Formats: sequence, C-alpha cells, structure tokens
Amino acid sequence: MSTSPAHRPPPKWKTALLIWLAIYPSITLLVFFFGEYLAQLPLMLRTLVMTAILVPLMVFVLLPPLQKLFGSWLRK
Repeated sequence: MSTSPAHRPPPKWKTALLIWLAIYPSITLLVFFFGEYLAQLPLMLRTLVMTAILVPLMVFVLLPPLQKLFGSWLRK
C-alpha cells in the first residue's frame, strides 16, 4: 500500500528548518528580555525554565501557523 504525497510526512530537513525558523528568534527574544534574570539561575534551573517556556510555545503557538504557511513547500 502506497502513501499519497498529501499524507506523507515532510522530509526531516524541511521539518528541522521550520523548527529552527521558529526557535531561533524565540530563544533570542527570551534571552533579550529575560537574560539578566535567567543568568542568575543555576544552569540546570535556567535550562528548565527556558525549555518549559519554549516547548509549549513551539508546539501550540509557533509551529501550527508556520506549518500552515509553509504547508505546500513542506509536502513538495
């Protein structure tokens, strides 16, 4: 049974590029606005706080519209 192009997952490199497109500015803004406060935390706690903010932001806020916007390119 063959998978149609519309139901085939996009190539991993395209998914990685889309994630980078969302995460790079997100990390940059997080560090810009909260870097001084985060720098005061121990590394493990700093990483915990950053990932606790960034993962839900990526999954629920940033990636869905980016996947919609770049949908045809992702499936090419």
